Amino acid sequence: MTSRFPRLLGAATSALIVLASTPALAAWSGHGTAYTPRGTYNGAHYGACGGGSCSHAGGVAGPYGGLATNTGTVTRTAPGQFSNSGTATGPNGRSVQHDGNTSCAGGTCSHSGNLTGPDGQTANTAGTVTREGAGQYSSSGTVTGANGNSVSHAASTTCAGATCARSGTVTGADGGTVTHAGSATRVAPGVVTTGAGSTVVHGTTVVASGTVTTGTVATGGAVVAVATPPVVVTPPPPPPATVYIPPPPPATVYVPPPKVVVAAPLPPTTVIIGAAPLPRTVYVARPPRAAVMVPGHWAGGVWVPAHIV
Repeated sequence: MTSRFPRLLGAATSALIVLASTPALAAWSGHGTAYTPRGTYNGAHYGACGGGSCSHAGGVAGPYGGLATNTGTVTRTAPGQFSNSGTATGPNGRSVQHDGNTSCAGGTCSHSGNLTGPDGQTANTAGTVTREGAGQYSSSGTVTGANGNSVSHAASTTCAGATCARSGTVTGADGGTVTHAGSATRVAPGVVTTGAGSTVVHGTTVVASGTVTTGTVATGGAVVAVATPPVVVTPPPPPPATVYIPPPPPATVYVPPPKVVVAAPLPPTTVIIGAAPLPRTVYVARPPRAAVMVPGHWAGGVWVPAHIV
């Protein structure tokens, strides 16, 4: 299973490249279970495309609870030109950053990339995949570590009917070689068996909303029957777009102004200081006398009317 894991990642990258050139697919997701001699592995993945870019997140849980995840983005920069970047995190929590560029033309895709480990050490990768004919592919490449040592690899794949066979050679820095060979056969929709005795049961649904459809997968013969969907560790989907929601306006509370009470000024106290009382005047009346009527008469040419004296 360990030796096939990088090839699974490569296949996922190829799928993302196809999705990047297919604008009708907005999102995709799936889950799968691999039954191997070393135990059962459960995996799940999610991806979404838009604006020439596809982002993906995937995870694999091992038989002892360890979880490995991989997230990243593939962007179409020009016809046949792609760039990618992402992060792979192992069960021990250590992460590796990866980025690279891919160029495809004339049935051949060339890729170059960089890997940066948690300790800052880097490694460089370069390789090509060529379609030789219908169902015929060849690949080669080199991985150079931080210490300058290089490992090269070459392989070929042939597919016919429901079976693909692959063989390859890995050559180390000291000239030593390791060969490997294997095959995979599709025995039912979503079910693949390998020559090493592993069975992979995979289900996937490509939808616009990115939901996952699960169900029962049952096959006959030596293939393991899955009566219920396996336990899937689903990685989180890409974060949603940030939407700004303005806060509601503060409620208007009318506070009446404080009542002003004007106190009328007290009237000034009037103090009248009077003068000392004058001595009382005593009038002494004349003794009454008899009234005499004087008739009107002329006096020196002036008429004097009648009056009492």
